Amino acid sequence: MKFAIAIKKQMVYGVLACAIAITLSNVSPAQRPFSVELPEQCSQLRVPEGNSLAYHVYAKGVQEYSWGGTTWLRGGLIADLFSDPGYQGKVGTHHGGPTWISNSGRLVTGDKEYECSPDPNSIPWLRLRTYEVDGVGMFSDTTFIQGLNTSGGMAPIYPGTYDGEPIAVPYTAEFFFYRAGRTQTQP
Repeated sequence: MKFAIAIKKQMVYGVLACAIAITLSNVSPAQRPFSVELPEQCSQLRVPEGNSLAYHVYAKGVQEYSWGGTTWLRGGLIADLFSDPGYQGKVGTHHGGPTWISNSGRLVTGDKEYECSPDPNSIPWLRLRTYEVDGVGMFSDTTFIQGLNTSGGMAPIYPGTYDGEPIAVPYTAEFFFYRAGRTQTQP
């Protein structure tokens, strides 16, 4: 009988020790401070202190251009927003303005503050200050937006064949949405 009680005590203490260790050391991703790594030449894209990451989405779309006779003129853009890097779980769209619209119809628009081009073959990285937020949801209380890790989207290097010729150049990007004093949540 004493042996059974001793084993039960050891099990209880073991479970208790594991629970305490997990509680003290395992912080969920939503509670973990998130820091976006930026190359030194893009340090101006950092979001001011007091703002925390609320959402991180992945964009896949096209940047539109038209031939102006001597150069490609930048037009609009359209992209779908996804919750994961494999472009699964569509959560919204992004288009010129710049504007981001969630699947629920809520939107946020931003004004460009800074841009940086760490990859000359891709559209610039951006930091935008929120201009307008409409409705509640994933974009509620957004203060800043970063457009980072872009790939593609640059105008062609060859000339167009006629004035007004349209072309849509594929691109991908990651968008980071910040709120004042909050932590990351999942879209």
